[in-house]
Amino acid sequence: MSTLTLSNAWLSLQAHQSVMAQEHLRELFDQDPQRFNSFSLKFNDILMDYSKHPICLKTINLLLALARQQRLEDWISRMFRGEKINSTENHAALHSALRGEHPLMLDGVDIMLDVRRVLTKMDKFSSSIRNGKLKGYSGHAFTDVVNIGIGGSDLGPVMVTEALKPYSSNHITPHFVSNIDGTQLSTTLRRLNPATTLFIIASKTFTTQETMANARAAREWFLDQGGSEKDVSGHFVAVSTNRMEVEKFGIDSDNMFEFWNWVGGRYSLWSAIGLSIAIAIGMENFYLLLKGAREMDQHFITTPMEKNLPVILGLIGIWQINFFGTKSHAVLPYDQSLHRFPAYLQQLEMESNGKRTDRNGNEVDYSTGTVVWGESGTNGQHAFYQLLHQGTQVIPADFLAPCISHNPIGDHHHLLLANFFAQTEAMMRGKSKSEVCAEFE
Repeated sequence: MSTLTLSNAWLSLQAHQSVMAQEHLRELFDQDPQRFNSFSLKFNDILMDYSKHPICLKTINLLLALARQQRLEDWISRMFRGEKINSTENHAALHSALRGEHPLMLDGVDIMLDVRRVLTKMDKFSSSIRNGKLKGYSGHAFTDVVNIGIGGSDLGPVMVTEALKPYSSNHITPHFVSNIDGTQLSTTLRRLNPATTLFIIASKTFTTQETMANARAAREWFLDQGGSEKDVSGHFVAVSTNRMEVEKFGIDSDNMFEFWNWVGGRYSLWSAIGLSIAIAIGMENFYLLLKGAREMDQHFITTPMEKNLPVILGLIGIWQINFFGTKSHAVLPYDQSLHRFPAYLQQLEMESNGKRTDRNGNEVDYSTGTVVWGESGTNGQHAFYQLLHQGTQVIPADFLAPCISHNPIGDHHHLLLANFFAQTEAMMRGKSKSEVCAEFE
């Protein structure tokens, strides 16, 4: 047994779970009309309702005691200070610096100087693509941008570009290629004109097998369809740290946008990996994206844990996974714009928590994560909600919805939100055998 699972905080939660397992959520709501007010938090325009989890005030206090025992606030501070908390690779985890405002020293160097330099370069380049000043080899403005990457070099940019389509340029179409099977690349290129297509090759090392196979195939297509060797440098740019391989490919090193080893791939959309986002929505909106992330960073750093949205969500995850034994976590965005969010979150959480040893190399005796999956509503209602409602497994589900739609057509959004609220209530209340029988009498 580990020191964690033998600790007083952990054992207290185990004892408390046996009590909460006997409670039904609808009874908890019936007993406390103010339950929503007690278990919901706001940050700016975000409302987080966690009242439909099997918790009470004692649960939250015990979870907070566990967090304090494990020195969570200290680890948060250490991460934001740039300490090398990634002990395996001896790296800092400073993706938050990508949206920071103040000087931040790492190994005696203010890394914010490099961050601002790359952002300025992204601004200049993306603006030149969007306003047509940078043109293809035929003298025509670019109409299509193909991002070739995989993992964090694909999932983040795809998710954000889809989510922020209402802010996108009407005359530039983004495309994303990640799979090595050839079909995705072939079907994408089939629709494009090489003379007006820009390729972004996103690979930190510029040696990622899938990405470079697709990049070479795209280069061959470009040359076969009318482009020349000298035109490659005007139609291909790189997001990488490997200048030698970038130049060997034929890309002008001036068109290489760098990022750093203190940026994990799954957190990299805020870096130059987000170049495709900047071209799609404009750098002004990209800066607003960074601003929103920075505001959440500040909330995470400065807000007491009991009012801290990320902390509470994380603690509830521990409660569900380790004390109720849940193995699956559904993420259900009721907005088609967020249809790629479950896949993005899947990598973010499962790659981060997919570990079987602690930071000291000791094998753990508790669950470090769960399977994250999901689909946009209401599509999921006609696919897998049957299992969520009536199956034998308890599957925690996060429902997300915007109050205002970018595309108000008829009463579509009202119907969407009606489904959203009805599904969360139905899952919370359930239906007893006697209630079902009464409905058929």
